[in-house]
Amino acid sequence: MAEPGVIEHSANLSARDFGRLSRFIYDTCGIKMPEVKKTMLEARLQKRLRSLGMHSFTDYCDFLFSAEGMEKELVQMLDMVTTNKTDFFREPDHFNYLTHTVLPEWVKRHPGAALSVWSAGCSSGEEPYTLCMVLSEFAQRNPGFDFKILATDISTRVLDKAKTAIYTESQVEPVALELKKKYLLRSKDRSSGVVRIVPELREKVRFRRLNFMDEDFGMRDHLDIIFCRNVIIYFDRPTQERLLQRFHRYMKPGAFIFMGHSETLSGLDVPLVSVYPTVYRRPR
Repeated sequence: MAEPGVIEHSANLSARDFGRLSRFIYDTCGIKMPEVKKTMLEARLQKRLRSLGMHSFTDYCDFLFSAEGMEKELVQMLDMVTTNKTDFFREPDHFNYLTHTVLPEWVKRHPGAALSVWSAGCSSGEEPYTLCMVLSEFAQRNPGFDFKILATDISTRVLDKAKTAIYTESQVEPVALELKKKYLLRSKDRSSGVVRIVPELREKVRFRRLNFMDEDFGMRDHLDIIFCRNVIIYFDRPTQERLLQRFHRYMKPGAFIFMGHSETLSGLDVPLVSVYPTVYRRPR
């Protein structure tokens, strides 16, 4: 293996090595990697080849699939190939439905209990912190209401960013001004152009790594609400069905799951009922 930085030209990803990687990515985390994504995969993994000082994708695959690679490189590789696109208050009608329909009913049925929410595929944290703002606003209008949020992702890189809770001014642009004043802290260096989520919200979110392909998600408690939006579109239909059946096992009777607007459960054998566009519920 050469020293890092000695590669002066890009290695090419052969059809054979692409096949090895795409099968492995599908088996490991359920993500489809068709031929049209070969160029994307090659470009993303070039960074890993340069970092490791490798001359070819064949060398990289041989290392990745070794015992040492499984221990040291697997998470790095998955970080490179997963797509992490999110925004604050993305698909805002979901938060309106949560505030005006889901939460009032839940409070009546569970006085004094703490709402349990899972942001599944949380990326760099915008979704769970949006939920924190929305739920905190509801709590101020409903004394005694409390909540807890679990936020998970397969990528350790984006989880590290989420835990720091630091965002640029452009990233928080979708946040309403009154919420910015309450829940965002400006840097002492105003020229930095960054803000940070206030400690009271950061303390409400527990981040951890989770692979949807794991048979056991390691959750002790069942959930009232799941946000899993714009995630299952990367899986084929059989994988989507298995995953949603697994989600169902962790949902309390009457619990809700919010999906992305480009996603549908139509045609899937899943015991969930549509109650609003891309919002489904486990029957009681």
